[in-house]
Amino acid sequence: MSQSVTVYTTPLCVPCEALKRALKARGVPFRTVDLLMDEEAAERLEEQGIRSAPALEVDGRFYTGAALADDRLDTLLRP
Repeated sequence: MSQSVTVYTTPLCVPCEALKRALKARGVPFRTVDLLMDEEAAERLEEQGIRSAPALEVDGRFYTGAALADDRLDTLLRP
């Protein structure tokens, strides 16, 4: 069973692009949501106390900031 992975981004976000590259390098399928284009997604993140991009959602759990460091991603992505 595969994980559901979503990357919440904003345009011109360098850390967002780095996160997407890291996921691609690991062969992790993910969908991308642009927070400036999807108001409902932005509100959902705000309800979680998340006010900056990138944010990563893995099977309904949200991660931001230092949790998204390249050396920590493998731990987050374990099935």
